[in-house]
Amino acid sequence: MNKKVIVAGHICVDITPEVLGKKVSNLNEILAPGKLIPSGDITISTGGAVANTGLSMKLFGADVSLMGKVGKDDFGAIVQRALRKYGCESDMIVSEKDVTSYSIILAIPGIDRIFFHNPGANDVFYLKDMDMEKIKDAALFHFGYPPIMRSMYENNGEELVRIFKAVSEMGVLTSLDLAMIQEQSEAGMADWQTILGKVLPHTDFFLPSVEELLLMLDKDKYHRILEKSGGRDITEVISLEEDVRPLAKRCIEMGAGCVIIKCGAPGLYYKTGGEEFARMLSERRGQDHSDWQEQEGFEASYVPDRILSGTGAGDTAIGAFLTAMLNGYPLSRCMQLAAAAGASCVEAYDALGGLKSFEQLEERIDKGWEKNRGNL
Repeated sequence: MNKKVIVAGHICVDITPEVLGKKVSNLNEILAPGKLIPSGDITISTGGAVANTGLSMKLFGADVSLMGKVGKDDFGAIVQRALRKYGCESDMIVSEKDVTSYSIILAIPGIDRIFFHNPGANDVFYLKDMDMEKIKDAALFHFGYPPIMRSMYENNGEELVRIFKAVSEMGVLTSLDLAMIQEQSEAGMADWQTILGKVLPHTDFFLPSVEELLLMLDKDKYHRILEKSGGRDITEVISLEEDVRPLAKRCIEMGAGCVIIKCGAPGLYYKTGGEEFARMLSERRGQDHSDWQEQEGFEASYVPDRILSGTGAGDTAIGAFLTAMLNGYPLSRCMQLAAAAGASCVEAYDALGGLKSFEQLEERIDKGWEKNRGNL
């Protein structure tokens, strides 16, 4: 059975210094002008959806090709060298005139991550850069982080829609992951309701976070929740029934086949489409997926042994879900493996260092791995 996967979109170099000290509840407790902040070792790794989701799928056993764009520079060489270890560098696009994207990540104990980001070559990624001959033979095409790729959101997402329409018309399954943006940024000012309204009819699996969806589809509610949170993570104050379920329902109505909403530490909410989605999935995978029809639920996260950084946790959870789906696992097991991969990921500073094989994850799940009790 075809398990070839193309993972395209955003890729960068992640630079993560180890922030020492006790957990804090507010950013002001550690960051202040002129303050010297104790730090430990620094981790330099590949980041972005192409690396995090793509390489996690490779580690989980999928046959993966990566299509990201880097510059012909030192950071580009770091990316190429890292991907070469996994045999995934051959389809990367190297630009002579653009720089490689990078992120500086502050993973401060007790609060969400802070990113300093240069999008670099990601801003000029286009359909013409992609090898469509390789894509047409794939089982799945996954695209990640269009909100931080200018070419994907300018002109009301025209290029993103062109990509998804072209791939979908080839009969290849499609999946889409987003990224959080600043509301007052160029990307934040884009009309995401229009963009998603045009791309979701060509999207079989849509995998955003709840914060991303709130900002893009219901800004008024997003502002109310931000005010209510008082600087805490919004997943501490949102409601599954009042906030998450309506967003999932709306995405299905906009055309997505299956929606998985990442809800941070509490877990993952999922909702699938009706008979048409289940029939399409069965036909394209050559398996009976009738049990995927009109399903919904919440998969609570597993308790990790330790928490070092959340970098890549959502991406690797997506990687586990998509790989399990391609392997023919039932929906319930796909969701368990997604939650388990996310819990494993946070046990390392980089996205891939903490990951375990499906066999190891399933063994721990079946032995009664403790679930997070802080559900929505």
